Amino acid sequence: MEGVSVRKIKKICVFCGANSGKDVAFVNAAFHLGEVLGKRKIDLVYGGGKLGLMGCVSTAVAQHERQVIGIIPSALTVNNLVGETCGKEIKVATMQERLVMMMELSDAFIALPGGFGTLEELFQMISWAQLSIHNKPIGVLNINGFFNGLLSFVDHAVK
Repeated sequence: MEGVSVRKIKKICVFCGANSGKDVAFVNAAFHLGEVLGKRKIDLVYGGGKLGLMGCVSTAVAQHERQVIGIIPSALTVNNLVGETCGKEIKVATMQERLVMMMELSDAFIALPGGFGTLEELFQMISWAQLSIHNKPIGVLNINGFFNGLLSFVDHAVK
């Protein structure tokens, strides 16, 4: 098609919780997302470790023999706080350095349910897109309405 550019996504960065949450649908969706990425031969960039939803996504991607890259600040590696990363682990000094590396290594971003860390990562990527620091796709997987309140607030904020 003339005038249409198609973006090839090879690596997706997934932002999500180091906990599984209260809804089993979050765990199922995280595993399913990892399965879909693996089957489509898309590699994973994420926050590292094997806990919670992060562990679900990374395990499913790795089971399809795709590259899994966990980027983890050194403070979180003390006493193996987040568990072993399923794949390649890159240690960085700060959370900001982690976000920069996630942005540089990824072709797109998707957020699953999580806490303040997930929201920080999501909004940082949105802010950087607004500032033209990157022009990569950003999405949320709104499992059982988890992000409904946030999406409503964002709609209100941009009016």
